[in-house]
Order: sequence, then structure tokens, then C-alpha cells
Amino acid sequence: MEESERNHKNPEETNPTVIRSIRHSTFHTLTAMIVWLGSIHLNIILALLLILLFPNTSAFCAVLVAEPHSIFPIGYLSLLNITGLMPLSKTKALASTAVFYTPFLRQIGIWLGLVPATKKNFVKYLEAGYSCILIPGGVQEIIYMNREFEVAFLKKRFGFVRVSIETGAPLVPVFCFGQSDVYSWWKPDGKLYHRIARAIRFAPLIFWGGFGSPIPYCRPIQVVVGRPIEIKQNPCPSNEEVAEVHARFVSAFHKLFLRYREITGCADTQIRIM
Repeated sequence: MEESERNHKNPEETNPTVIRSIRHSTFHTLTAMIVWLGSIHLNIILALLLILLFPNTSAFCAVLVAEPHSIFPIGYLSLLNITGLMPLSKTKALASTAVFYTPFLRQIGIWLGLVPATKKNFVKYLEAGYSCILIPGGVQEIIYMNREFEVAFLKKRFGFVRVSIETGAPLVPVFCFGQSDVYSWWKPDGKLYHRIARAIRFAPLIFWGGFGSPIPYCRPIQVVVGRPIEIKQNPCPSNEEVAEVHARFVSAFHKLFLRYREITGCADTQIRIM
């Protein structure tokens, strides 16, 4: 009888189960705490740096001029807000209108946030608070593309500078080191080829990547973003004002290239600004 009562004792009267750890490492505990707390501090530091480098990010809009075009401008796609690599909440990339006449490329372009490179679109998105990304050289850079040096077709491109002045959006030089190495290519040469490419706004060529496929080679692309060049807004800039700002931009772009080509491991890379 006593044994039966002992077996059916009220659960509330039983002693609680206590699990004690008999193996622990002070070193592991401290390391885990440092990593955990350190990651919080690192995030705070990064956030402060972004605020210092890009104040008022939510309202920040600029004209990001990326070079070179190469076969396919993979590097400048990293600047789009869908990648999250830049602290820009709203971006649009201006692309050749030829892209939007090609069914497959059209869908990819729209998904990525590309819009036809017209002045109307350019101004509309800047005024709506978007940062616009463009490659002024476009098809011309593909025409003059060379294996011995990079090409930036900028000397005759004044339109993006004029729009920047009219809207007051700062100009930001960008260079993508290594972008020209992710594909192999062959293209014809001669005046006829140049005329055809200009007429159709597209440069016909043959290119290939890994295993002869359209997949790019696994090679690093390092995108260097320069400091914004602040622009004083003027709705009706003169040709002289446009030329002066254009010269400032080309100079800043060239300095950016020279400063970072060695740091990025591309010390032997040469550039021709045409």
C-alpha cells in the first residue's frame, strides 16, 4: 500500500529536473560573444559610413556614367537597386532602344529595370527621384573595342552632361575593371561594318564564354564608383557651360581609372578616351 502511494505521488510534489552542463569552454563562449556583438557594431559602422558618403540616400539621385561597355555591361548592372550593392533605393538603367525590339532581351531588360535611352525618359526618372545609369559610348564602344586597350567614347557625348545640368543631378564616374575579360569575341572591321552598326544601333559580332556558351567566364569584375561631381542646376545651360562641366567629368573619370587600375590588379590596362 505504501509502495502504491509512492508510485502515484502528485507530480507537483516531485523534484524538478535540472540539466547541468559539465563541459564548457570559456574561450568558445568569449569568441561567440565577440563575433555576435562585433557583427552588430560592424553593421552600425557600415550604416554610418553610408550616411556619410551618401547623405539623404532616400532622396539622392544622380547620373552614374559607367564605362566601358564591352560585349555586355555586366558590371553596371551591379549598380541597380535590385542587387542591393549600392545604397540607392531607386535606379533606372538607360539602354539602347535596340534592346527593346528584341523579344528575349526586352523581357530581361524590363525585369532588370532598364528603360529606352531617350532624353524624355532620362529627365522623367531623374525628376522622379531615380538615379539613372548609362553608358554614353554605347554601340560606338563596341565598334572600336580592342583587345589591347579599353575604350571610353566620351569626347563627343554631351547629352548626359546637359541633362545633368538641367536637372541639377550630380555626375558620378564609374569604371568596371575586368569586364572586358569575361567574354571572348570576334567582329569584322572596316567602314561598312561601322556604317551598319551605326544605322541599326547595334554592333553585330560573335562572342562566347565558358565552354563556348553565352555564360561569361568566371573572372572578377571590380566596379569602382567615384565621388559625385556636384552640378549647379540651370534649366537652359549654354554650350560653353556644358563643355566646361563635360571637361570636368572626363578629367575626373580619367583620374579614377588611373588611381584604381593598380589597386584592382589591372596595372597594365590602358584606356583611350575617344
